[in-house]
Amino acid sequence: MTWLEIRNLQSVRVSEIPVIPIEELRSETISRIKDGERFVQFFGDKTADGVVLYVVLADDNASKLFVTSSKFVSETAYQSITPEASSAHLFEREFYEQFGVMPEGHPWLKPVRSGIPGIDSGEKQYEFFSMEGEEVHEVGVGPIHAGVIEPGHFRFSCHGEKVYQLEIKLGFQHRGVEELFIRNAHRPVYLEKLAESVAGDTVIGHSGGFIRAVESLADVAVSNRAKVIRTIALELERIAVHLGDLSALSGDVAYLTGNSVFGALRTKVINTTMSICGNRFGRGLMTFGGVNCDVTPELHDRISSVIEQLDDDAALAAEVLFSSASVLERFEKTGVVKKETAVAIGMVGPAARASGVALDVRSDHPFGGFELIPVHKLTLESGDVFARAYIRFVEIKQSIRIIREQLSRLPVGELKMERRELASGSLVVSMTEGWRGEIAHIVMTDGDGKIRKVKIKDPSFNNWFALSLAVRGEGVSDFPLCNKSFNLSYCGFDL
Repeated sequence: MTWLEIRNLQSVRVSEIPVIPIEELRSETISRIKDGERFVQFFGDKTADGVVLYVVLADDNASKLFVTSSKFVSETAYQSITPEASSAHLFEREFYEQFGVMPEGHPWLKPVRSGIPGIDSGEKQYEFFSMEGEEVHEVGVGPIHAGVIEPGHFRFSCHGEKVYQLEIKLGFQHRGVEELFIRNAHRPVYLEKLAESVAGDTVIGHSGGFIRAVESLADVAVSNRAKVIRTIALELERIAVHLGDLSALSGDVAYLTGNSVFGALRTKVINTTMSICGNRFGRGLMTFGGVNCDVTPELHDRISSVIEQLDDDAALAAEVLFSSASVLERFEKTGVVKKETAVAIGMVGPAARASGVALDVRSDHPFGGFELIPVHKLTLESGDVFARAYIRFVEIKQSIRIIREQLSRLPVGELKMERRELASGSLVVSMTEGWRGEIAHIVMTDGDGKIRKVKIKDPSFNNWFALSLAVRGEGVSDFPLCNKSFNLSYCGFDL
């Protein structure tokens, strides 16, 4: 056996994971990717006598995951997978940066979070791609931006106003989030707060992903009531951010009515989350074994009233937005990412679905409350700013339906279960469909059942390169619009 078959949130012994030669791992991974599987995780783990590479692939149609590994003891290089499976490109770059194992033949082996002088005395200056030619010029944006925004640098190579190449440099903060999980593994409450802070706009998505992983390792069966409350919170988070994005996109094309209306609707939604747990972003709601806050009958009626009114208000606002000639002129055929490109580079989430890629963890690898209800994978085909905007409205409607159904069947049950010790020498893959797309948390324990490895993948890790491709051939002035149509995370990438 060269691959271990598992499912989302299935805890397994690390010793059960096959260890195969890197040449075999490479050839089988390429073959599986070409047959329709895709990367969920690709990461290294330092051991006493070397480095272990773990690869996790997904067969979404069968709701299965496949895990294998390869150990490097004295070897310092292997033949790159990227030339044959381009969705491996950033994973291999990260693995090389963190463990020094060279993927020979990688076409774009550049730093992922390094290359920023002043952060570390050993850092070398990042070398940007450059074009030569008459009237070719470069435009640099960031890393320090106007307003409240995290650091990231965008280097445009242009001819006149036309963008030929955009290179995005992230990793300016060197946050060390994954290491903080290990240093504070003995402080469960700290870990909950840390998980909420992986990406501040995805509190429920990331905290839920990590907490479900730990619950799996502890073999804790969360009550259906807690699952439903978690699901309601996750869908409120999805609705709120999608409304905020529609507001921002409206503002970018000077449609100020949409900017104001969608922003006001977002406020109603985050205030609803605050009525559940006391925080508009959901902080403090999720806990190991369940939730800290209940949905009382009065709160049940309030949430129902808000989403029923939102259903009508969002539909009306979207109808006006998407029938406006001036809006459509800017949205349509701008920043196109075709389906074959989206598949090749491994896009996930609404951005992928807007390009016709039918991926949704809630449907493909159900977790929590989504084990109890169907979630339809909704896609569009044009892959442009219009599609990435409209898919948000479509998903808002579906999230309203999900919340309505969950409220109608809110079961009786314990809010949270008692903590238990974690299984020793084990690994779990926890996948969540956050509002940006697939979140993947890997948690591994040592022989004493203590957390010794946490590996996190935010959907932004998959999708930043898509933004670079989307702006090729566009005018520089369309970049802000394309950027907001993805709305990717700097901090979720800089782990």
